[in-house]
Amino acid sequence: MRFVSWNVNGLRAVLKKDFEGIFATFNADVFALQETKLQAGQVDLDLPGYFDYWSYAEKKGYSGTAVFSKREPLQVLHGLGDEYLDTEGRICALEFPELWFVDVYTPNAQDGLARIDHRMQWDDAFREFCKGLEEGTLPGGEKSEPKPVVMCGDFNVAHQEIDLKNPKNNRGNAGFSDEERGKFTDLLDAGFVDTWRALHPDTTGVYSWWSYRFNARKNNAGWRIDYFLVSEALRNQVTSADIHGEVFGSDHCPVALELDV
Repeated sequence: MRFVSWNVNGLRAVLKKDFEGIFATFNADVFALQETKLQAGQVDLDLPGYFDYWSYAEKKGYSGTAVFSKREPLQVLHGLGDEYLDTEGRICALEFPELWFVDVYTPNAQDGLARIDHRMQWDDAFREFCKGLEEGTLPGGEKSEPKPVVMCGDFNVAHQEIDLKNPKNNRGNAGFSDEERGKFTDLLDAGFVDTWRALHPDTTGVYSWWSYRFNARKNNAGWRIDYFLVSEALRNQVTSADIHGEVFGSDHCPVALELDV
């Protein structure tokens, strides 16, 4: 199966930059978006052969996730099951016969770590949500079949110094604070694999997000904050993990995963 994830930073804007052509080129079995920034009925997409599922933020023009799948899932979840955390459309999770697929747009801790407490609460709840799916427990305690998890999206954190161009200057900033990096470590320690880093353990200079300021993308002053993680049980079924820096249209580029399932 081929999976693709892309933070489009506004789907309506990217539609004007040949989104549908880019989408078709990938020919993904499952294609996930983050930061769609829209409400129901605000776009007219022509993606033949795909089922589409959307999670919208209550606040207009903000956040939002979407998943397009060639196969109809068994069920779809649109939140973590937490009323406080589920107002921003940050989760779209699809169950397939062989696995759970989770699309996430993790909250930004914001300048000065103004939202770090919210972020810490989110990270804990998200980890528990994914482990629950893996172990057969849905939000609210309903039981389901235990299945491995494939999760992807903008996790809004560069995990290690190797994952961003200027780690020393950014230490403690949103996306590279000790708190956020620690929670990402907790997620990996819970039994999930950073697929790109697993296949490219020592590779430097490959990023998925670049600021619009200071010619960051031209100078490749980027961060790797977009990931595919899989349950440990799927580690040996990962056949490729790629970051498509050649694709423009957003301040993020698409990331991809291929699994032998």
